[in-house]
Amino acid sequence: MPWRSPTREIRVDPVADPSDILAARGVIDDIYIDEKIKDYILNIVFATRRPRDYDLPLAQFIRYGASPRASIYLAIAAKAQAFLNGRGYVVPQDVKSVAHDVLRHRLLISYEAEAEDLTSDDLISRILESLPVP
Repeated sequence: MPWRSPTREIRVDPVADPSDILAARGVIDDIYIDEKIKDYILNIVFATRRPRDYDLPLAQFIRYGASPRASIYLAIAAKAQAFLNGRGYVVPQDVKSVAHDVLRHRLLISYEAEAEDLTSDDLISRILESLPVP
């Protein structure tokens, strides 16, 4: 049913129905993710929690790192990114492409980070730039 504005009518046509979305989710679940990519995801998440273990000078800027659940959602989002790119497998760039969106709200920065005008996105970028890519 179109929404009626006092001045004009706006029509929104659906591009997918719920069954299409559920089918896409099923395909995404079946997208292949190599163990090396899974380890890469874990390293990213653990680096937010214990940056010193990864020789990253970020510990004073991170109050709380991402929880273990973040690795689950980072893997799912990377699979969805691969799906959108027409691939049946995840590559490291898929992980990098979604990392900020998945992690930004899961990383609490410290007062020191705020004083240095650093955001969670800045810290995620530093982690992604520093960790070896499989």
